[in-house]
Amino acid sequence: MHQIWIFQKIMDIKALIRQYFDSAEGTPTIDVFDNDTIYAIYQKVIGVLTHNMEIETTMLQALSYCFYEVLDNVLTHSGKILGSVLTHYDAKKQSLRVLVADDGIGIYKSLSQESKYATITESEALKACIEDSVTDGKGMGFGLYSTSLLVKNIGIQFEIHSGTHKLQLVDNDFIVTDAEPWQGTLVFLEVHTNKEINPNAIVANRTDCVSQYNEEFLDKANIEDLW
Repeated sequence: MHQIWIFQKIMDIKALIRQYFDSAEGTPTIDVFDNDTIYAIYQKVIGVLTHNMEIETTMLQALSYCFYEVLDNVLTHSGKILGSVLTHYDAKKQSLRVLVADDGIGIYKSLSQESKYATITESEALKACIEDSVTDGKGMGFGLYSTSLLVKNIGIQFEIHSGTHKLQLVDNDFIVTDAEPWQGTLVFLEVHTNKEINPNAIVANRTDCVSQYNEEFLDKANIEDLW
């Protein structure tokens, strides 16, 4: 618990809430995760959303895959053992906000460890990180790519902030701008929760995220009720 308290202090959680959740009604749920707790946090967050009947199931089927991938990116690429995740569902706006942050080496330093990206700039690294199969060699380079497809379909806001640059979704296009320094990587998204999508298209049909979600979060009776 002492380690978690120190981490939250370093991350300045209150500042993140002010910046990304100030317009939301109520306060977000805050969780800290590591290698031992990542799956439990994933199950808790998606499980709570699953029990809300107003949230579109196809949205959750796609989100569940992207959410775990973003969490896993922290432990795989940041060089740190802890990450923080903030979530908030707004029933009136029918939207969900998710923020995942770490205080690690950042996207630029992580990506430039791979020889083919050794000369990349920080702004180029942020633009590249949402492209298919771009990786520092420690993963498949698919998590942020699939997340970018998700927000292009049902996104309201999207931001990746790392170092002195941030990537945002503006008019259905991704742009990179200068920003105040952020030590590590921050991924923020706000998505519609009432829009029906094709979940397996979001993951480019490389995996069956529909079946994965159904098996994990829906019992047989609930699955049959969907049809």
